Amino acid sequence: METKIKQVDTSVWRKKPLAAYEADMKKSELKRVLSRWGLTSLGIGAVIGGGIFVLTGIAAHDWAGPALAVAFIIAGIACTFAALCYAEFASILPVEGSAYAYSYGTVGEIFAWFIGWNLILEYMMGATTVAVSWSGYFEKLLHLFGIDPPLWLMNDPVTAQEKAEKLRAAGEVIPDFTFAVNLPAFLIVWVVTYILVKGIKEAASTNNLIVIVKVATVIFVIIAGAFFVDVANWTPFIPDPVVDDSGQTHYGFDGIVTAAGIVFFAYIGFDAVSTQAGEAINPRKDVPFAIIASLLICTLLYILVSLVLTGMVNYKDLDLKAPVAQAFADAGLTWAVYLITIAAIAGLTSVMLVMMLGQTRIFLGMAKDGLLPKNLFASIHPTFKTPWKSTIFVGAIVSVVAALTPIDKVSELCSSGTLLAFAMICAAVWILRVREPNLERPYRTPALPVIATLGILANLYLMYNLRTDTKITFVIWGTLGLIVYFLYGRRHSNLNNPSE
Repeated sequence: METKIKQVDTSVWRKKPLAAYEADMKKSELKRVLSRWGLTSLGIGAVIGGGIFVLTGIAAHDWAGPALAVAFIIAGIACTFAALCYAEFASILPVEGSAYAYSYGTVGEIFAWFIGWNLILEYMMGATTVAVSWSGYFEKLLHLFGIDPPLWLMNDPVTAQEKAEKLRAAGEVIPDFTFAVNLPAFLIVWVVTYILVKGIKEAASTNNLIVIVKVATVIFVIIAGAFFVDVANWTPFIPDPVVDDSGQTHYGFDGIVTAAGIVFFAYIGFDAVSTQAGEAINPRKDVPFAIIASLLICTLLYILVSLVLTGMVNYKDLDLKAPVAQAFADAGLTWAVYLITIAAIAGLTSVMLVMMLGQTRIFLGMAKDGLLPKNLFASIHPTFKTPWKSTIFVGAIVSVVAALTPIDKVSELCSSGTLLAFAMICAAVWILRVREPNLERPYRTPALPVIATLGILANLYLMYNLRTDTKITFVIWGTLGLIVYFLYGRRHSNLNNPSE
């Protein structure tokens, strides 16, 4: 009898069959324990953190002025377009892997790989940035209680030397040191790693508690801060444009758009909800709901906080490291500084938790498809039912980088990868609607051609307005990703083996 040999598709645009996703869902060893509001809480936990407590000062002081609220609206609109497209994909393919998985089944392997590679910038490097911010707020909390740890234990080597030189120039006696490490950043990453290895239920419970604390604090900031708003600080609401020596425009409309690209980092995380589809109880309905609900809730809170913050303090006087806490200190509400600092520490912890959680699930999806080593990234713990090796691997890299590397402008690099991924997802969901019009879609993006087009244009426009060196670094990162794909991913892909 003649045996038919199935021909292997060697094209870089080959697609993972949708039937294979159904098989993956049935074989999944992950626990389905997340409810609709549990998923929404994860989304809020990922979004509210470093952006609102840190980046607001930089964005308003250097770029947007009082029009920071407008920058948040622009960034929120760009995210909303992407969120609506994510929601449709999540209802069709409720699997871990997020944008990577969605594009693999619709556009092609190299497109999916490029998205997955860029999401490393969003999740792993984002977690690194947040770990360093966490350390900064933790140090501030220690100072509030009169504890002054040595510079070499609280900062990476470069930052520690820079701070020491400034303090010596100011007349302070700072002992020489030959070694420095950001110990708090290192340790908090391993605390989060331990929680993630233990299980998604424990991680979700921890996150829910933190979300309650920080959302309550954000509402407190809005209500209490409103009593200290001086409307004169909002005039002019959009400062006149200023061009610096490098040709970059600050303030005016161009400055607001640049600020939108910077505060976009504050929105990164709502898409992390889609990485948890493999652990959702009813993913087809609850994941789309959680994506949109978490984004809308956070956007409203961001707009209100930015209006209060720029109303309490003139944008030129905003503190760049801890703008919210410093605004209340300047208003004489010293007790509130304790509350805000503790909430910021808690908030940043939950952002780290969800970012590292999302990264391991994307790695899991890519490893299941053969694009990454399965024995490392797809190994599920027999008791905890979590990708434990991948979680420890991510924790090791994030902790070491956070402990030893000065993190400057990394938020923009994170944003660049996410902006491109969002634009690509808007295109991919449109392509799938055309190619597979009869596919079951529990959630359908309204007016998809309009939403997808606006999503593509808005996200690419924000990416275009990022700083030049950020774009250069992004191109280098993308080139490295393509090299890895052609050296490993393409050859080891399951699609090279028809039996997979």
